[in-house]
Amino acid sequence: MRLTGPLESAALLTVLPVPERATASMRGVLPWAPAVGLVLGGIAAAVAVLGARGISPLAGAVLAVGALAVLTRGLHLDGLADTADGLGPLRARERSLQVMHQGDVGPFGVVALVLTVLLQVASLAALLAVDDGWLALWTAVVVARLAMARTGLPGVPTAEGSSLGGLVAGTVSRGWFAGWLFVLAALLGGAALYLGDPPLAAQLGGSAVAGLLAAEVLHRRARARLGGVTGDVMGAMGEAATAAVLLVAAVAVP
Repeated sequence: MRLTGPLESAALLTVLPVPERATASMRGVLPWAPAVGLVLGGIAAAVAVLGARGISPLAGAVLAVGALAVLTRGLHLDGLADTADGLGPLRARERSLQVMHQGDVGPFGVVALVLTVLLQVASLAALLAVDDGWLALWTAVVVARLAMARTGLPGVPTAEGSSLGGLVAGTVSRGWFAGWLFVLAALLGGAALYLGDPPLAAQLGGSAVAGLLAAEVLHRRARARLGGVTGDVMGAMGEAATAAVLLVAAVAVP
C-alpha cells in the first residue's frame, strides 16, 4: 500500500492541510478513507460533547453535523444532492448522468439533503442526551468512509464519464477492506469494555451493520440506474450510512 495514501485521502476528503505532493495521485484515497474517518469522527465527537454539555444535546448535534460539513467541504452532502437528482426521477441513464454532472440542485436533491441532515441531527441529539452517546457519532463517521471504500473493491463498475470513479476503481483489495472491518470491530469492543458497558459493543456493531446495508442499497440502485458508481454516489453512500448508524443507535437508546 502506498506510503502517501493517508495524505492522498486527507487531501481529497477533508480540508486538513497536507503537502502538495499528496494531490499527485488518487490511488490512496479509498484504501485510507476509514483512517480519515477515525480522525474526523474524533473531532466531530469532541464538538458534539462540548456543545451538548455547554448548551444542549440539540445544539451539540447541530454543531457536530456542521463541523463535519465544514471539514469535508460539504463534498459528501453535494454528492447526496446530485445523486438524488440523478436517481429520483424516471429518466434514461444518459440523462441521469447529465443531470448529476450539471452541479445545480433540483427538487429531489433538496428534499434528500434536508431530510438526511435533519435525521442525522435529530438522532444525534437523542444520543447525546445519554452517557457515551458520542461513540455512535464516531462509529457513524468511520462506517461512512468504510462504505466509500467498498466502491473501490475489485469488480465494482464505474459509471461512464466519472473521472474520480475511474481513478479509484479497484484500488481497495478485499483483504484490506476486511482488515478495516476487523479494526472497527476491535475498536468498538475495546471502547465498550473500557467504559464498562459490554452490551454497547453489540449495539454499536448492529448500528454499523445497518449503516453499511443502507449504503449498499444505494450502491445497488446507482449501479442499476447509472451503470456504476461516481464520486457523487460515493458521497451519497457515506451520508446514507451516517444517517442509518445514528438512527439505529438512537432507537437502541434506553
